[in-house]
Formats: sequence, C-alpha cells, structure tokens
Amino acid sequence: MEKLYYSISEVAEMLGENASLVRFWSNSFSKYLKPYRNAKGNRMYKQEDIAVLKQIHFLVKEKGLTLEGASMALAGDRSKVDRKVRALDSLKEIRAQLLEVREVICR
Repeated sequence: MEKLYYSISEVAEMLGENASLVRFWSNSFSKYLKPYRNAKGNRMYKQEDIAVLKQIHFLVKEKGLTLEGASMALAGDRSKVDRKVRALDSLKEIRAQLLEVREVICR
C-alpha cells in the first residue's frame, strides 16, 4: 500500500537529487506544486506532486531546459512530458532487473 504523503527527503531520494533542489523546485514551480505542510512546517508531497517533480526533473536534468523553459513546457501539453517520464522510469526498472539477473547468473 502506498503512502499518502512523502517527506522531502523521500522525494529527493526517488529523484536521485538532494532535498535542497526539491525545495528550490517547489518554490520555483509553486503554480504546479502545492505540498502539504505538517504541524512542524515540513513539506509533505502527494503522488501527484511527485509526478510533477519527475516531469520537472526530466525537463531540467534530461532535456537541459532552463526553469523558464520547463515552466513553459508544463504550461503546454503535459501529457507528452508525462509519457516520456513514465517510459524513462520503465526503462530504468528494466535495466535494474537485467542487472539483477546478470548478477545471479555470474555467481
């Protein structure tokens, strides 16, 4: 069962980035991200927020867009970006599984 909310450190680990970058993106893309804040004021992210952060990560880190360019891409047709992000995630999972199989075979 999936969690309802994820901490900023959990999200940063999912993205392979540090928490300060996730915090920066949360502030820069506040139009698309609305993290819940707990009683301590910590940001807590839902699955929808994580999906947007993965899109931002793809646009900025993989495609090399500026923050303004990524914002424009998100304002446009986000379904294209979402499909590419999901495909990339699937390929990463397949690669991890293949590496696992190779490790078992080479023992």
